[in-house]
Amino acid sequence: MLNPLASIARRWTPSPRTLRRAALSAVVMSVLIIVTGGAVRLTGSGLGCDTWPKCTDDSLFATPEQGLHGAIEFGNRLLTYVLSAAVGWSIVAVRSVKPRRRGLTRLAWFQFWIVLSNAVLGGITVWMGLNPWTVAGHFLAANALLTVAVVTWHRTGEGDAAPRPRVPRPVRRLSWAIVIASGLLIALGTTVTGAGKHAGDSSDVPRMPWDWTNAAHLHAIAAWVVCALAIAMWLVLRAVDAPDDTRARARDLLVVLLTQGGIGYVQYFTGVPEVLVSAHMLGSSLMWIAVVRLALSMRERPLDTPAIPAQADPELAKA
Repeated sequence: MLNPLASIARRWTPSPRTLRRAALSAVVMSVLIIVTGGAVRLTGSGLGCDTWPKCTDDSLFATPEQGLHGAIEFGNRLLTYVLSAAVGWSIVAVRSVKPRRRGLTRLAWFQFWIVLSNAVLGGITVWMGLNPWTVAGHFLAANALLTVAVVTWHRTGEGDAAPRPRVPRPVRRLSWAIVIASGLLIALGTTVTGAGKHAGDSSDVPRMPWDWTNAAHLHAIAAWVVCALAIAMWLVLRAVDAPDDTRARARDLLVVLLTQGGIGYVQYFTGVPEVLVSAHMLGSSLMWIAVVRLALSMRERPLDTPAIPAQADPELAKA
């Protein structure tokens, strides 16, 4: 007896383009769930649904009595199902590749388990009345999902051979320094929101025990460190004559960082308005994608020659 995935894989082989699009859909939905989760906080709708997994003790759905806040929070919960569908589509496409790519399949399934665990963490966050520590954990778990989704997307365009370096070792170490500094930057961002003005609900929500402006200053220092490392990377890649796509990744990161830094300073000096905070959250996701893609571009895994005609990309066949 074949399980459903094996049965689909037996009858269907996705083209490289379909595989890439399936993996990309999980990346897009991971970003969207982060941004809409921020919208829940910024509109004060974090407790729009009184409990979890139901919206109220008596209803799975938002009720008219809960008003706009209930609709916003319930809408964000519904997006989790869309995210799950995107991750599921990625799993099906990856599993159906021939020959079977077990490493890629594990990455796709890892996304599923992160979605499941973060949904539970989101429920715990509601039960704990938007405790800022669980809120921060919920956000960081969403970024963990984004990380795995980006790696999966990248790996769909590679083969399964051992990775080969494309730049010297010191440059690769610099890329890991950027990854670590950027991860710290994102984590420090949660301390700003955890102590800041947007608690996520109009009720007496607990906050992190420090002044949010001090947290913002520390966050800004980390941002400058990341910018300095990114500039150094851009210059080093030019000096070592790195591949064009790697240099493009470094340039993209610089553009995102400059934009993100500008938004961050404007929102700080204008009293952190909701629109700019939301844009800053989107920028955070785009920055992290750029960081991960830059690190991944430091090595390569050559594509295997397709053994099955259905796997060959028609666009490549015409070239």
